[in-house]
Amino acid sequence: MTVTPAPMDALIRHFTDLRDGNHFGQYTRAGKESAFAAAVTLLDPPARQVLAEFDDHLLNGTGRIDATGLHRDERGGLIASWMLSWPEQRAAELSPISVIATYGAGVHHPHLRGATIREWPLNVAESDHATELIPVLRAIAGAEIHNLVFRAGGDWRIVPALHPSTEQGAPA
Repeated sequence: MTVTPAPMDALIRHFTDLRDGNHFGQYTRAGKESAFAAAVTLLDPPARQVLAEFDDHLLNGTGRIDATGLHRDERGGLIASWMLSWPEQRAAELSPISVIATYGAGVHHPHLRGATIREWPLNVAESDHATELIPVLRAIAGAEIHNLVFRAGGDWRIVPALHPSTEQGAPA
């Protein structure tokens, strides 16, 4: 039996929610907001851990981690952010390293993003370097397929694994 890598499993859950019109079994906006609030609580320790790792290994412990907590944005959606700032970044008037959970008004389900994320550095000279990038490559590919579904108007049907004929237990 093949084990589905965690990022693929997360995408399947995400697209299944889109297909079924729910989010973790919640169909109403209030229910989905409650599920999002629980997700933000669960995300707090890993988000802080990752930012602390960046502070320890890249910022020599000079950073400060701040979190906004869950709140409404200017359009009525929900948002929570974790930010890592440090003296040089603040002096240069740059955005902090950010992890942002959003559940926008009028959006079917929540998303996770950064404040500036777009490019990832590529420094590969050995096969071990390339192997180290597998989690990053999965994250990039996952973001890509998510954006393709989004650009297709939320049409989950562009993902063959979500068709009823290919689901586990369904006849092929």
